[in-house]
Amino acid sequence: MKINRVSAQWLRYPIPVEGQHTSDFGTQRTFDMTLIRIETDEGLTGYGEAKAAVGSSGACASIAACVEHEIGPMLIGQDPREVGRAWELAYNGSRGELAIKHGRSMPALGRRGLTICAISGVDMALWDILGKSLEVPVVQLLGGACRPSLPAYASGGWADADNIGAQLQSYVDEGFDAVKMRVGAMDGSVAASIDRVKAARRGIGDQVDLMCDAHGTMSPSEAKRFCRGVEDCSLRWFEEPCSSDDDAGTAEVRRSTATPIALGESLFTRFEVRDAIERRSMDVVQPDAAIIGGITECRRIAALCETYQLELAPHLWGSALSFMAGLHVGFASPACRILEYSLGANPMLHELVSDLPKPSAGWFASPNAPGLGVTVNESFVSEYAAKQQS
Repeated sequence: MKINRVSAQWLRYPIPVEGQHTSDFGTQRTFDMTLIRIETDEGLTGYGEAKAAVGSSGACASIAACVEHEIGPMLIGQDPREVGRAWELAYNGSRGELAIKHGRSMPALGRRGLTICAISGVDMALWDILGKSLEVPVVQLLGGACRPSLPAYASGGWADADNIGAQLQSYVDEGFDAVKMRVGAMDGSVAASIDRVKAARRGIGDQVDLMCDAHGTMSPSEAKRFCRGVEDCSLRWFEEPCSSDDDAGTAEVRRSTATPIALGESLFTRFEVRDAIERRSMDVVQPDAAIIGGITECRRIAALCETYQLELAPHLWGSALSFMAGLHVGFASPACRILEYSLGANPMLHELVSDLPKPSAGWFASPNAPGLGVTVNESFVSEYAAKQQS
């Protein structure tokens, strides 16, 4: 089997006003993603996602160009089932063969940022092909599911202090026993974030797990004040308290509190995760398969979590493709105990594919369809790729 075509499309879906939410990322008016397709000479097609931003919207033109003009050409004629080899070729660029020969990385200059995002989508598509070629789900290729099912947490929570309790309770009413809300710069002050969290805890009671996500917008001193202010709220974790450029600051926050610290969605490759682990800056590791280097890097990071006794909680805020990639990795690792499920307006999650698994009473069953396990809706792709170009 050989690869005969690698293509990328920027999809942009305008979010209706009634579905938009506002956070430190601003008002989310579009949902964007880069759809990767890899076609083979035996008729199999694999799909992946590459992201230009951890939030909903972001310009994807440069990722699409990187896939089509840099990574894609070096993979034409290669066997798509040799996923590890393809990753090394893409990561090491012109020194790919040399890196494989010597058994160590010799990365191209663009070893972080959008190049890694582009590699992520390509890698995801290759795993999809490998699973389809063997007629098994990706989780089986990763060693099989460690658990038959996993709980999900409802990810949302943008309402003000007067309404956050009711908003999160609406998630609980759908069957979720864990919910996540946003805090940080969007609130204007640490005190306002603390007030919203206290209101949330009052609203949902003590039996529901509560997580908070600051999207990296607090300074270390602000994050420490926040942690002290919500000590009685029993947070399951506090996510990305400080900028991803200030890992030392995040480590300082972690040392100051008993609240578990989560991060990882803004990191690139296992090497950055390794560095964060060595600085002891997190308890929960959250790789995004569409950013960090694909399923290949996620499984390596899962091994780090298992080795260092850290919790794995893949970042699943994206399209159905990155969601499924993280789902497969999560089920394959004993370090994963809970999965993220977006409660925001997310057409790329619910409309891009026709057969996305849904949580039942707040739980996901282990995936069992071949490859990533979803079928891309080509009419959706045609409509929203065309709108982006017009």
